[in-house]
Amino acid sequence: MKRILIIEDDVAILRGLKDNLEYESYEVLTATDGEQGYSLIKEKKPDLIILDLMLPKMSGYEVCRKVRDEGITTPILMLTARGEEMDRVVGLDLGADDYVTKPFSVPELLARIRAIIRRIQKAKTGDLPGELKFGEISIDFKCFEARKGKEILNMSRKEFGVLRLLAARIGEVVTRDELLDEVWGYDQYPTTRTVDNHIALIRNKIEDNPSKPLYLITVHGVGYKLVLGR
Repeated sequence: MKRILIIEDDVAILRGLKDNLEYESYEVLTATDGEQGYSLIKEKKPDLIILDLMLPKMSGYEVCRKVRDEGITTPILMLTARGEEMDRVVGLDLGADDYVTKPFSVPELLARIRAIIRRIQKAKTGDLPGELKFGEISIDFKCFEARKGKEILNMSRKEFGVLRLLAARIGEVVTRDELLDEVWGYDQYPTTRTVDNHIALIRNKIEDNPSKPLYLITVHGVGYKLVLGR
């Protein structure tokens, strides 16, 4: 589960963001001023920071400058006032990764968060695997070929995509949103039910007993993981 820190002094915005992010299965930390936010960055090491620029005690600019000067590379998504182009320019120059203008669309903000987290994960995992073997299953992602023993499995490109992403992070939980982002692309507006349906299809093909899977495991309320060698 990814940990997101929101640093925002507007309580209504803070509460709304927290509720929406928790609904999307993120762990959420909050701070209402720059000093508190900076301390939480150092102490809790979040995976992503949502940072308002106009904060009491320490401005968002100062927070951004301090963490980057200290070599902290945690992605920062700025919240800026509409029309304040110079704020965005300065924030990006200080090392912020992206920005959203107020008032903002929650779906857009969530999409930007998923895109940033996807980029982080890609940097960590490097290239996706070309093949995968476990039990009787053999999958060649480059040729889009899958077998169970000698039987050829008829799998769609999306099913290959889901398995390939899970294979890149074996043993680690991959959220439904991450699967949607990587395999479908957030701009296509599929739903998490789309992921669940594809997981069911894949289980029917790779598991001996799909109702009691050994390899493709559900982590309730979060997503899925691929577990090998059980």
